[in-house]
Amino acid sequence: MALKVYGIKTCNSVRSALKFFKENDIEVEFCDLRKEPPACEVVENWVNKAGIDTVFNNKGTKYRDLKLKELNLDDKGKLEWLCKEPMLVKRPVIEHNENITVGFK
Repeated sequence: MALKVYGIKTCNSVRSALKFFKENDIEVEFCDLRKEPPACEVVENWVNKAGIDTVFNNKGTKYRDLKLKELNLDDKGKLEWLCKEPMLVKRPVIEHNENITVGFK
C-alpha cells in the first residue's frame, strides 16, 4: 500500500519528504491541502493518533495571519480551526496503514 502524504508543494519539509520517497522508490499518493482539504474526520483521526500539539502548527504564517495566539485556544478550539483551515496543519502528514507521522527531517 502506498503512503499518503498530505501537504503543499511549496513547503520545504514536504518537498524533502517527496524527494526522499522518490529516491528510495517508495510509492506515494500526494494530497494537496489547498486543493483537497481533508475531511474533519480525517483531521480528528490525526489528532487522536498524534495529539493536537503535534498536528496544530502554531509557528506558521497562517497562524500569525489569523492572530490565533490572541485567542488562547484550547484543544477543542484548535481542532475546530484545523477542520476549517487546513493550512494550520503541520506538514507533511504521512499516513501508512493505520499509522501517521507528522513532519519530516
